[in-house]
Amino acid sequence: MKDLQFTTKVFLRSRALRPKTVLNFSLQSRTAALCWPMMFGGHAAAPAQTKGNMSSCTDSPGGPGVSRRGFLKGVGVSTAATGLLAAVKPLAEAAQNESGLLGPGEFSLTLQVNGQSRPLKVEPRVTLLDALRNRLDVTGPKKVCDRGTCGACTVLLDGKPVYSCSMLAVEAQGRAVTTVEGLGTPEKMNAVQAAFVKHDAQQCGFCTPGFVTAATAFVRNHPNASVDQICAGLGGNLCRCGTYAGMLLAVADAAKKGAA
Repeated sequence: MKDLQFTTKVFLRSRALRPKTVLNFSLQSRTAALCWPMMFGGHAAAPAQTKGNMSSCTDSPGGPGVSRRGFLKGVGVSTAATGLLAAVKPLAEAAQNESGLLGPGEFSLTLQVNGQSRPLKVEPRVTLLDALRNRLDVTGPKKVCDRGTCGACTVLLDGKPVYSCSMLAVEAQGRAVTTVEGLGTPEKMNAVQAAFVKHDAQQCGFCTPGFVTAATAFVRNHPNASVDQICAGLGGNLCRCGTYAGMLLAVADAAKKGAA
């Protein structure tokens, strides 16, 4: 009975105190109590003061989430930025055309290949090798390493040997490009081609067009070249079959004749 009486007294006392307790909860305290769990996700960290209005719940600058007002501001800024980009894009393209810049799409180009004007359309990123082989069907230059180390793609640019895989097609515009097809024909070979046939200076044939092209430029500039000069002059071309002995004899033979 004593326990029941004690419990009843405690209950009645709590009922008597409840209105006073409720009256002591100000608007600021209730707002803070509601806002803190939303702003801090149950963490203990909280600002020193909390405004006594609903802006405390939605516009807190220090909260980890995105406030309603901040979200609306962000939407407005992103929309304005999108509209600005849409307006600037045509202007940028027009300025690009006026400045002479090319790309990123295909553009018209004319290459002088083996004495002929060859029009084509390429993207600025297309190499001279890919333009020759894939767009103009000039397949003499071979695509082997495609990184400027083997020399199988060698062509003559204004008479000088270059790796066609390591330069862009647009860079060759207005310059004379000569491939192995332009050096001679089966009926009328140049001196280097005839010497390669005479000394059997090839096996699989993949490196042969590059060697013949590079050797032609070398022989033209080094008549009567020594063995050491030939080895140094053709050091940029590799033969995976190892047919260097026959090539050395062929180039030396063509150099003695002083013509290519």
